[in-house]
Amino acid sequence: MDSPPPSVGWIGTGRMGAAMAARLAKAGVPLTVWNRTQAKTRPLAELGCAVAAGIPELRRLDVVFTMVATPDDLEQVLLGPSGLLSDTDHTPGIVVDSSTVSVESSAAIRQECERRGVAFLAAPVSGNPRVVEAGDLSMVVSGPADTYSRVEPLLTHIARSSTYVGDGDVARLVKICHNLMLGVVTQAMAEITVLAERGGVSRAAFLDFLNNSVMGSVFTRYKTPAFVNLDYTPTFTPVLLRKDFDLGLAAGRTHDVPMPVTAVTAELVQSSVSSGRVDEDFAILLDLQAASSGLHLEPEGVVVDDGLSAADEVVPS
Repeated sequence: MDSPPPSVGWIGTGRMGAAMAARLAKAGVPLTVWNRTQAKTRPLAELGCAVAAGIPELRRLDVVFTMVATPDDLEQVLLGPSGLLSDTDHTPGIVVDSSTVSVESSAAIRQECERRGVAFLAAPVSGNPRVVEAGDLSMVVSGPADTYSRVEPLLTHIARSSTYVGDGDVARLVKICHNLMLGVVTQAMAEITVLAERGGVSRAAFLDFLNNSVMGSVFTRYKTPAFVNLDYTPTFTPVLLRKDFDLGLAAGRTHDVPMPVTAVTAELVQSSVSSGRVDEDFAILLDLQAASSGLHLEPEGVVVDDGLSAADEVVPS
């Protein structure tokens, strides 16, 4: 006999959390959601999700996902006076956290979960709300292997791929490594794009060639509209990227790994923060590279496919 499906909750329905929770709801997973600002739960309520008046309503569920902004927020929603784990007599079986927190913060939360008999999975993600909606999110997970096996069917609704990387909180290190690559590739992309334009080639033409070559990627294609039309609507800000570079360089020192390319890129990311343009996308690295090359950029006004336009429809299972 098949076991009944787990009861599932979701804490944190900001832009990213709402997009991820919506994929569960559209896949037919009964879901109870909570957010500090309740108005942000309305789109999920329209998808059939139950909206909790408070976090305590989620304590008896089998699995609760968390997607909040900061380590302090995560500690508050889990361990605060009305937190998910503050009543030790009534706790969920599993907590899956996709927030961006350090290895140390994650380990501290894991310890508190284990002390209460709650299994904890660190499950950071690669993507943004548009990537989620297109069905292209990637997730990296660490924690008890048997717990991962139990929640993997839920993860397949949220992400195109979920990769289990081991016990403990190593998924946080993987996410940091991922974001270092994000910065390094974007800086390299900025340099070669400026070089091509300095030589008389439009950004649209150069990046079209790059994206259709063996060097192109989902990421370079996704960033191309921003580079071509100078649309720096934020998906990830320079301040957030700087934080991850700080964490990555610290991890390099801890593990005795020289990271010269990362270190140079970190200084360029710092320059983007120092420019004061902290509320724009980190793709402003292109502008900084152009300025240092004596080149004034103008939007090219070309319609460019970001590779995510064919967002898939989630069919209830």
